[in-house]
Amino acid sequence: MLINCTAYQAGQKLADLSPTRPEELATYLEQPDCFIWVALRDPEAAELEPWRRLFNLHPLAVEDAHNGHQRPKVEEYGQDLFAVMHLVDWVGGDLSLGEVCVFCGHNYVLSVRRESKLHFLGVRERCEREPELLAHGPSFVLYALMDAVVDRYFPIVDLLGSELEEIEQSIFVRGAQLDNIKRLYELKRRLMLLRRAVAPMLEMLSKLHGGRIPPLCARTGEYFRDVADHLARIEAAIESVRDTLATAIQANLSMVAIEDSNVTKRLAAWAGIFAAATAFAGIWGMNFEHMPELKWLFGYPMALGLIATVCVGLWWRFRRAGWL
Repeated sequence: MLINCTAYQAGQKLADLSPTRPEELATYLEQPDCFIWVALRDPEAAELEPWRRLFNLHPLAVEDAHNGHQRPKVEEYGQDLFAVMHLVDWVGGDLSLGEVCVFCGHNYVLSVRRESKLHFLGVRERCEREPELLAHGPSFVLYALMDAVVDRYFPIVDLLGSELEEIEQSIFVRGAQLDNIKRLYELKRRLMLLRRAVAPMLEMLSKLHGGRIPPLCARTGEYFRDVADHLARIEAAIESVRDTLATAIQANLSMVAIEDSNVTKRLAAWAGIFAAATAFAGIWGMNFEHMPELKWLFGYPMALGLIATVCVGLWWRFRRAGWL
């Protein structure tokens, strides 16, 4: 579905376009210092095909944009660029993963968004407020889109960090270990999902600043370096949360082991108490004919008293040792 289509020239908006056919935009592509910025959402192959012909897009890049589920990357096709980024959003208490593919040439930008409700209207407004930067052309639009994607990672990292702090507060609460381990492993899954979006982007951005820069990005290399700096901060924050998460998991498992040990001690203590009582009862229950205490008037109460005294003594000893 076509979201919007706008023509720009020398950093200024020419017009918002609503073409019935992409071929109607060819006249704008022929004007000097003019480019078209098109945004699509969840397009079908038939919808992508006219844009492929208009912008002369590479079939392999179009196939990747249509199929989706690509690793974040940037690829060069002649003088044009094709970039894939993951969109991460917090929806319903869990992470939602989407994707945006950007085709970028000297006179066009085509963004294809899939499986995400995040939009880039704020990015378009930002670019239009900075015509002197928008005059750099499609490469600045590519930077602005990347910067918007990366900036949306920061609150996700903060949310995951806050969730980890909340779990840490309940690690030493008795009886909460099972719930904690479930939450910790769920948090680990979310963190790895975010890391799979961030780590490849650092690699792809290294191709857009420093060393050999694609001709299209020759004037905007420092902007991509700024995005790379933001990504490096995010990756450092992710690694910090990962380290703390690993420590929390180990602490929680240690608490489980300690709790199991305490249960074992209590069971062993009660088993010892009942073993003593059972031993006395077994001795007096052997039914031999010549047992002098069988003829005593107070033999039975004395036997019960002795058993009770030994059991209470053992209970007190185990209590002092912290087993009960």
